[in-house]
Amino acid sequence: MNKTYQPPFQLTHRMTEAMTGIAELLGAWKAVSAEALRPELRRGNRIRSIQASLAVEQNKLTLEQVTAVLEGRHVLGSPREIQEVRNAFAAYESMGQWQPDSVEDLLAAHGVMMATLVDDAGQWRRAGVGVMAGDKVIHMAPPASQVPRLMQQLLHWLASTEAHPLIASAAFHYEFEFIHPFSDGNGRMGRLWQSLILSRWQPVLAYLPVETVIKRRQQAYYDELAAADERADCSGFIEFILTAIKESLHEAIRPGQGHETPGKTPGKTPGKTPDLILTLLAETPALSIPELAECIGKSASAVERTIRKLRKAGRLERIGPAKGGQWKVLEPDVSRENP
Repeated sequence: MNKTYQPPFQLTHRMTEAMTGIAELLGAWKAVSAEALRPELRRGNRIRSIQASLAVEQNKLTLEQVTAVLEGRHVLGSPREIQEVRNAFAAYESMGQWQPDSVEDLLAAHGVMMATLVDDAGQWRRAGVGVMAGDKVIHMAPPASQVPRLMQQLLHWLASTEAHPLIASAAFHYEFEFIHPFSDGNGRMGRLWQSLILSRWQPVLAYLPVETVIKRRQQAYYDELAAADERADCSGFIEFILTAIKESLHEAIRPGQGHETPGKTPGKTPGKTPDLILTLLAETPALSIPELAECIGKSASAVERTIRKLRKAGRLERIGPAKGGQWKVLEPDVSRENP
């Protein structure tokens, strides 16, 4: 095993900027969306993940149909598409049992994801494979004889890397797709395994439907994979994935923005604006006014006016400059206010 193996990427300013934004949005999500951790809403996010990831692979079942399949209701769809949904749900629900750097667990996960769909579920491919775009081969994967060595090498890197989990998960995603270790199911497995890696850093990310953003930007997703192959550098793909995670967090904070959620008002986060701002800044002091506005579904000017009032009332203080400083909440426990 080559212990000096390193996926081909360079840390860029765009990556570090995206990671900072993701960290801030994670804090905001936890601050204003505690209800998102409720079991029924976790399930809803998981169903969105599954439907979008399978749609990337040409599964035509809608979100409503996928929900119906998982509720045991009759659905007009092909038996294969219905089986894909059942398998994917079982695989996502089993994430907590698997370790990201385990060969055995990765093979077991593929066995669940592709059960009854392919004859070699849970096994490395034994033949050559290419990725097609119409009649054109856009990626020829390494020879099947090299797959066990390449995957062991990649998983060893994942276990030992000092790269931030956001970077490591995206780099793994690219390398996994480059190796294409299975005869089928590589796309959905790569996205599943990235979610698993991220969930070991922040457990709530197991329920973040990043796949919905990837589905909306499917051509850009493929383009970035192809460009990374051509340049032998997956930095652009990592930037794409980090942007998708950031966008997905924005949508999680504002449920109406990227998808319909029954019972929710699009673009609004419930609660009084001053209390929401104080709650967000108590959790994530470095949030900017535009980011606050995005989180609570208000205009930047409205947020700025509210902040001026909070500062005048002695409830909020600015520490440091406009860029690089942070907020200090002088009254973080807004629940103790007199009515």
